[in-house]
Amino acid sequence: MIDKVVRGASPRDAAAEAVRDIPSGATLVVGGFGLCGIPENLIGALAERDVTGLTCVSNNCGVDDWGLGILLGRRKIRKMISSYVGENAEFERQYLAGELELEFCPQGTLAERMRAGGAGIAGFYTPTGAGTIVAEGKETRDFEGREHVLERGITGDFALVAAWKADRLGNLVYRKTARNFNPMAATAGRITIAEVEELVEPGGLDPDEIDTPGIFVKRVVVAPRVKRIERRTVRKG
Repeated sequence: MIDKVVRGASPRDAAAEAVRDIPSGATLVVGGFGLCGIPENLIGALAERDVTGLTCVSNNCGVDDWGLGILLGRRKIRKMISSYVGENAEFERQYLAGELELEFCPQGTLAERMRAGGAGIAGFYTPTGAGTIVAEGKETRDFEGREHVLERGITGDFALVAAWKADRLGNLVYRKTARNFNPMAATAGRITIAEVEELVEPGGLDPDEIDTPGIFVKRVVVAPRVKRIERRTVRKG
């Protein structure tokens, strides 16, 4: 029976085992939006390893003390490919000091680049960014009188994603807003590692609710998650 679950004496040990072969210089495609649906246990385990020069493809870079911001603070990230970086002061400092390479990508385009990479599509044309600095150095083409920019599909050496439930075969189900960049990221890694909150036996997931088929997933880690809120907004009492 196929069993993709990585086990350890504790969830922390299991997460460490799951990321043990990520080398320096690797490209990581990471799911999440803000602090929602981020693979926080896998990121934390990777932060403890002696790796540097990482390229991270993710919507954003977390905050200074959580998410990818932990890797950034420990100088493990060489380049970020992101659509938004406004919540991280250390990101700003490193970028302005010339210590961090940054490629900005419109949010929808970034999601589609991940999806395209996972689907084996080398590139696609989009009108988003045409006529702006986003298009600099890229091929453009006119379709029905509108300029389009050629964007390349993205693949990574590893993908790190967070899901709600999984079975031992690696089938994943995401919950609500955590179904953001995770499904696309999961297909874009040569080796995809998923951290999940709940593990069920094969057959325990309704086939119609599976978001990422297990064929895309190589390793599953079961671990509790903190689920921090990036910026809490409440109504006045």
